[in-house]
Amino acid sequence: MIKGGRSLISSPPVFSNDAKKLLVCTDNNVSIFSTSTGLQITELERHTAPVTSVIVVPTFTPSNQILCYCWTSSLDGTVRYWDFSLPELMKTIDIRMPIFSMVIPRLLTQGTEIDGKPPTLFAYLSVENAKVRHDQRKVHRRILKCNLTKSRLAVGVVLAETQLPESITISSSGKFFGIPNKRKLHVWEVIDHDHEATPVKRITLHHTKNLTVFAFHPIERIVAAGYVMGRILIWRSFGSRTFSLGGLTNGRAMNNEDERPGVRGDDDVDSCATWHWHSAEVKVLSFSSDGAFLYSGLSGGKEGVLVVWQLDTGKKKFLPRIGSPLLYFTTSLDPSLSSVSCADNLIHLLKMPSMEISKSISGIKLPCSFPEIHEGLCSRFIFDQTAGLVAFRTENYCIQFYSLFDDCENFEVQICERNHQPSDDVTVLVTLMALSLDGSMMSTAETKLPEEGLGGLVCLKFWTSGPQSKGFSLSTIIYEPHRDAGISAIAFHPTRRMAVSSFYGGDFKRSIGQMVRIFILYGHSCERATFDGGTVFRACFTQKLYPSLSIWARSHDFQQREQMLENPGWTCHAVGSYKKKPLTAAAFSGDGSVLAIAAETIITIWDPEKNVLVAVIGETLEPITMLSFIGNSGYLVSASRGLKSQLSLWSLSKLSVSWSYKLQAEAVACAMDVSYFAVLALLPQSSKCSELTETKRDGRDGVILLFKAGEPIPVATWSVKKGRFGYASIYGELPEFDVKRNQTELAPLLPSEKPWETIFSGSSHNLPPITKLCSAFLESLLEKRTASITV
Repeated sequence: MIKGGRSLISSPPVFSNDAKKLLVCTDNNVSIFSTSTGLQITELERHTAPVTSVIVVPTFTPSNQILCYCWTSSLDGTVRYWDFSLPELMKTIDIRMPIFSMVIPRLLTQGTEIDGKPPTLFAYLSVENAKVRHDQRKVHRRILKCNLTKSRLAVGVVLAETQLPESITISSSGKFFGIPNKRKLHVWEVIDHDHEATPVKRITLHHTKNLTVFAFHPIERIVAAGYVMGRILIWRSFGSRTFSLGGLTNGRAMNNEDERPGVRGDDDVDSCATWHWHSAEVKVLSFSSDGAFLYSGLSGGKEGVLVVWQLDTGKKKFLPRIGSPLLYFTTSLDPSLSSVSCADNLIHLLKMPSMEISKSISGIKLPCSFPEIHEGLCSRFIFDQTAGLVAFRTENYCIQFYSLFDDCENFEVQICERNHQPSDDVTVLVTLMALSLDGSMMSTAETKLPEEGLGGLVCLKFWTSGPQSKGFSLSTIIYEPHRDAGISAIAFHPTRRMAVSSFYGGDFKRSIGQMVRIFILYGHSCERATFDGGTVFRACFTQKLYPSLSIWARSHDFQQREQMLENPGWTCHAVGSYKKKPLTAAAFSGDGSVLAIAAETIITIWDPEKNVLVAVIGETLEPITMLSFIGNSGYLVSASRGLKSQLSLWSLSKLSVSWSYKLQAEAVACAMDVSYFAVLALLPQSSKCSELTETKRDGRDGVILLFKAGEPIPVATWSVKKGRFGYASIYGELPEFDVKRNQTELAPLLPSEKPWETIFSGSSHNLPPITKLCSAFLESLLEKRTASITV
């Protein structure tokens, strides 16, 4: 099984000492990327739950920068020590509580040996006490102290208790660390000779709004904090009374409010200033290595902009149009290299101080959201089977092609030429995507949403692959290909430059790619046409109530013009319809000789070359939304959605249904060279079947069923759990299945001469499904031949 597409943004990334590697938390692992190429080098794999922190052990001499050691923490309750150059796990400490954040102050200071031994290493952990997790009366999130040298928690040392797991932030000197706790900011001082039972001094700074993030100045006692209103607080000279000797600074009393502008109450700071540029919650704050600049950005905000503040003057400059809200800003020991992590699962490597993006590391981006009325009209992803790529629509009007083999982004195609900002209202939907079998051609359908009932537009685009299959270039744009109706399906011919598109208004069109620059669209009663600068051909139509079936050919004038042009284009070859019914799905057979079009609940079979209706097959209870031929088996599978959803298998030789199940299919995939197909189906909301009830209790929301064409009983099943954006196997990895295995491993379909003596013998877990047992048993008694099954 091939799997990929993990989150790169669950925790802040960390640079290696030489800034040549970037360590990224990716689910239960730590992935290590090259900063020069952006490609993954290796991976740390031993944690059994998501990794929450990575801390690289610093070096203090240039000759030691090649050393590659790090500490990691995880929700599995362990702290682990690694040599990530090999990679090799060197030490494991089991805390037995989920760890949400970790800092190790002593690593950031060049400690001296005590009695010839290195100083004891302590970590401060943000943990959750699982034993009292369900007791609402007890606070079960704490900041604890851990002795890493002796592999144990410091007994009785609890620095703070919080309602939510908080992320711990540490200063670059290792002298201070702290956490935001609602409207408070707790800051602790780490003493030079720390011991297990040594008390840690703390100050608390207050504000009227919930604090979201903060950062320490690398040199001075300055702390910057962002809060939910989009403003930034700058506290100066914090801890002068608590962390230093005496109660005076520069000979002046610290409790004089006139000399401490902006300070609330008796907070231990000299002054507090407020900066404002962001429009929503600030979630990114970081100082430059010299402390001259402060970087800020938003997470749940409305702009994808990194703001650089000059600390002395408050002046600012910007890195605009990042295209996604920001999550983390990370600096390296190389002052010319930093990184910014974005909410769309993307990490940009920046050249400093120009903030030019040098490389990008991208995971699978989150799928774009659609208005509810358009949700069922949109295809979610497509596969390029020749290159091993899967394509997704993204929020910024792009299609991302992701490599399943390399587990990284291959390229992106900008579908709509417009600047996207996270706060923009959805005005254009990329509703459909389709790829040719060899991956050389792509088609997309767009819908521009009307504003106050005016200005809606449907657009069909054809794309051709670029050199070395890197990206696609636009070939043809067709405006209103089916008048003003939405496009329901697009399918490519498996061997020719031919495609079919259908729409909900009741007709379909077949387009043939031509080696011309003129993009010609023939349509219903075409009255006039205008040629737009050699790039787009717009056709204006009279509105026919019912579209007719028509085949169009190119005129001699157009043929002469095509000979002068080189770039490929597409022209409409034929138009067809069936009894005024909306056409909801389309598919070509494996050899391209048959075209199947779903007319709501009916499947129509066409000759694509002659545009002739050949046959009509059966009828379903709900409109068909998916059609697919199963290799060269002579079978066609359909899925319909609604109150009476169905999955049906149709025999083309008999022109009838072979079997049907009442279930809701989320997706259907058919093998090209063998007679197998897989279905991702939702489990019913309620069922009397004990197996389904047990499955529901385990939180399994779906099932993958593998069928062999013609057989109603699945040959393999996998339970899956539905998440926020898709499905994941509850077993982590799906078991291997060999479709060529000996079929005698399965229970025989034919009963013995005395089935009541043998058919129910054996262990219950080894028996075939009850439906197979009962049908075989009854057929043997009644001497009835096997018939098609409809469930």
